Amino acid sequence: MSLREILEKLVAEKTPVLLSSRGKDWNAGELLDSLSKPMLMRTAHIQAGMYIALVNEGGYLGEVLYRLKPIT
Repeated sequence: MSLREILEKLVAEKTPVLLSSRGKDWNAGELLDSLSKPMLMRTAHIQAGMYIALVNEGGYLGEVLYRLKPIT
């Protein structure tokens, strides 16, 4: 699944979550509008309620891009 697909799913389902990285928080729609096409096409994995991480060429989880923070 691509990062774009994950973000689009979060937006479509109106998931009440912020994506946090390096001390900043975004909603999924903001990231869809601001990230580059190459970044959005990267293969990623979402661990519900925890994080979004890149998947490396070997198929293993790599760098955690965003930690998920529920909106309360």
